[in-house]
Amino acid sequence: MSEHPGLPDLQSLAAMANEIFQSLPTAALPIVSGLQPSIPAAGFANGQQRPQLGRTSEAPSFTSPTIDQHAAAVPAPTYYFADNASNYPLANLQIDQLATQVSPHAFGLPDESDLRDLLADNRFVTKAPAPVPANQELKVPHSLESNADNYHQPQASSDRVSPSAAHLPGEPDIQQLLAAEFRFTKFDAPATSASPAPDSRFYFLDSGAQPVFGNSPKTGQFAAENSGFDVHAIRRDFPILAERVNGKPLVWFDNAATTQKPQSVIDRVSYFYEHENSNIHRAAHELAARATDAYEGARNKVAKFLGAKSPDEIIFVRGATEGINLLVNTFGQQHVGEGDEIIVSQLEHHANIVPWHMLAKRVGATLRVIPVDDTGQILLEEFRKLINSRTKLVSVTQVSNALGTVTPIKDIIDIAHANGVPVVVDGAQSVSHMRVNVQALDADFFVFSGHKVFGPTGIGVVYGKAEHLQKMTPWQGGGNMIADVTFDRIIFQDPPNRFEAGTGNIADAVGLGAAIDYVERVGMDRIARYEHDLLAYGTQRLQPIPGVRLVGTAANKASVLSFVLAGYKTEEVGTELNREGIAVRSGHHCAQPILRRFGLETTVRPSFAFYNTCEEIDLLVSVVERLSRTRR
Repeated sequence: MSEHPGLPDLQSLAAMANEIFQSLPTAALPIVSGLQPSIPAAGFANGQQRPQLGRTSEAPSFTSPTIDQHAAAVPAPTYYFADNASNYPLANLQIDQLATQVSPHAFGLPDESDLRDLLADNRFVTKAPAPVPANQELKVPHSLESNADNYHQPQASSDRVSPSAAHLPGEPDIQQLLAAEFRFTKFDAPATSASPAPDSRFYFLDSGAQPVFGNSPKTGQFAAENSGFDVHAIRRDFPILAERVNGKPLVWFDNAATTQKPQSVIDRVSYFYEHENSNIHRAAHELAARATDAYEGARNKVAKFLGAKSPDEIIFVRGATEGINLLVNTFGQQHVGEGDEIIVSQLEHHANIVPWHMLAKRVGATLRVIPVDDTGQILLEEFRKLINSRTKLVSVTQVSNALGTVTPIKDIIDIAHANGVPVVVDGAQSVSHMRVNVQALDADFFVFSGHKVFGPTGIGVVYGKAEHLQKMTPWQGGGNMIADVTFDRIIFQDPPNRFEAGTGNIADAVGLGAAIDYVERVGMDRIARYEHDLLAYGTQRLQPIPGVRLVGTAANKASVLSFVLAGYKTEEVGTELNREGIAVRSGHHCAQPILRRFGLETTVRPSFAFYNTCEEIDLLVSVVERLSRTRR
C-alpha cells in the first residue's frame, strides 16, 4: 500500500507494466518487479542537449531492475517525435492531495511531465524495432529527417507505425493514467474572472479593496488567460527559461535591464547569417537584395508598431542611449543656445540626463527638473510652472526604469506643445508593457531599445516627425548617408538614411522585426493586463513583510517593484535571491537622482514580463520573508 494517497504502490505499477509487456508481439519479455524511468542520453542531433527546467525533458523509456537473462538481447521500443514543437518542459504542474509536494521520481515512478512528453501534442509515435543480435549494435545516424525533427532515428526500420499496431499503450491509455492513476492537476480557471481596469490604476493602493487576480496559486489562472493568454505555452517559446542557476530553475526578474528572447527571434537572426548576410543598398547581387529587403522590412514593422506615418520616420541606432545622443547632437544642437532651458524629470535614466547636461554645459543652457510626489509620480502643476519662453525642449520618460511609474506623457506633451516646445519621449521601458502610438501621443521624437522588447541587443530606434527630420543635419558622416561626394561639397541622403552612417546592425534590426512580430501575435493588450495582475500580486505579497519598504507606489505603474529590506544591503538581498536562481537588479539602476529623492542610493528591483508567473513571485517572497525573520 502506498504511504502517499493518490499514488499507486510499486506492486500495482509492476502489474500494470507486465500487462503492457505481455501484450507485445515478442517472444521474450521482461518481468517487471519495480518500475523506474530510464532517460536516454541521446536526443538531439550533433550532440545538442535538451533544455532542463527542474527535471529532464527527454522522452523516457521504462526499464526494469530485474530482467530475465534470455530477454536481455531484445531492444526496448524507441520513442521519438514527428517534430520539435514540444521540446520544452511543461511548467507549474502540481501533485494533487499530497500534504507536501513530492516528486514521483523519489519513488522511482514516472511523473506527469515524463508522460506528457510522450504525448507531445498528439504527435507521439512508436516503433517496435526488430530483435538485434547481442553482438550487433543498433546504428543511429546523425542525419535528420527534416529541419523540424530534432531526434535521432534508428536505421532498423524506416516505417512509422501507430502504438496500437505493436500493441503498445497509446495516447488514450496514457491519458487514463494521468487522469486516474497519478491524479495530477493543473490550475483550473476561476468561475468568474476579473474585468480589466480601464486605466490600469492600482485600486488596491488607493483603498482597502482586495484585487481580483485570477492567478493566485491557490485559485487558478489569470483572467487574461481566459481570453487566450497561456503563460506556460509562452514560456516554452523562450529557451533560456529552461536554464538552471545554482542548481535551481532560472527565474528571470531582471526584465527592466533586458528581456529574454523567444526562439523565433534567435532563429531569425541565425537565418539572416545563414541565408541573407550582405551589406545593404550597395550591390546588384541576390544576397544584397535579400538583406535590404529584410532590413527595410524590419523598418516597416517598427513604423507600424509605433503608429508612425511612414517608415521614413524610423531611424535605426544601437539603442535608446545612442538615440538620445543623436537627438542631442542634431536637433538639440540646432535649437538650444546660451540662456535657453531644457526640461527633464526627476525620474529619468542617466541616458536621458547626461547627454542633455553635456549639451547645456557646451552651449551655456540650463537643465530644469520636474519634481515627483512621494509616490514617484510627476507633479504636472510644477511642470506648468517650469515651462516658459526660454524652454527649447522637453525630454521625459514614459515609464521609469527604477520605480515603474507610468508618467502622464500625453498631458506633458500637450502642455509643452501649447507653449510651442517640442518633446522627446524615452520609451525604452514602455514599449514592452503597453501599446504605443506616437501619432496619438503627438510626440516629436520617441526612442527605444530593441533588447527591452524581446529583441537583440545593439539595436534601437529613433522615431521623429518628418518635418523635424528633414531639417536636421547629420550627426555622423560616412557611407550610406550620402547621395554625392566631392572634395568641394557633400549632398546628404534624405531621412532616415541621412542618420545611418556606415554599416548598420543589419541582422539585429531584422531580429527586432521578428520580436515585434512575436509581441503582436501575443497581443499587447493581453500582455499589459497579465503584467498588471503580476504587479498587483507581487505588491500585495511583498508589502506586508516586516522591514520591506516599497519605493515607488504611483497609482499607474508598469511591472517594476523596487524595494529595500531593513538590516540588509541591497546586494546582500540580490545575492540570496541568486542562490535560489532568481535574477534581480540590485543597485542604482542608472537612475541615482530619483533614488536620492527617496533618501536611497540603491534598491532591489524585481521587474516582470509576460513569461513570469505568480509561483515565481512566491519564491522571491519566500526568500525575502526568510531574510526578514533573521535580519540583524
